[in-house]
Amino acid sequence: MSKIAVFPGSFDPITVGHEDIILRSIDLFDQIVVAIGTNSNKKNLYSAEERKAQIEMVFKNQPKIIVKIYTGLTVNYCQSINAKFILRGIRTAMDFEYERNIGLMNLELAPEIETIFLMSSPKYSAISSSVVREIKRHNVDISPFIPKALN
Repeated sequence: MSKIAVFPGSFDPITVGHEDIILRSIDLFDQIVVAIGTNSNKKNLYSAEERKAQIEMVFKNQPKIIVKIYTGLTVNYCQSINAKFILRGIRTAMDFEYERNIGLMNLELAPEIETIFLMSSPKYSAISSSVVREIKRHNVDISPFIPKALN
């Protein structure tokens, strides 16, 4: 059986922090599905299709990484593709509390799926998609915060 992990998020945009978590976890799993969740309540900077194309460009030389768009609960998506792991990055203590609560709820809904937390590299701990999005909306260069493949 393959060890498939889902790394869910909006990735609007993907940041160097996301890229770091994915690359650091590559040896832990047989496949990592970067799963772009859709949320109609969010005002996105990029469409889901644009985000998918951006992430595919970043990881074009990584055969273990695939990119998909999904709707609904992450655990249901994991079950639909036989993924047994949800990968999450933790930047701050606040992130940990938020992710821990979601992880516990997911464990209740799908006990066969484990949530794996990776700590953010310190140099990326202040970078979030929402802050990068806000910087971009003010026409400021975001290249230091997004993967080099997108610059």
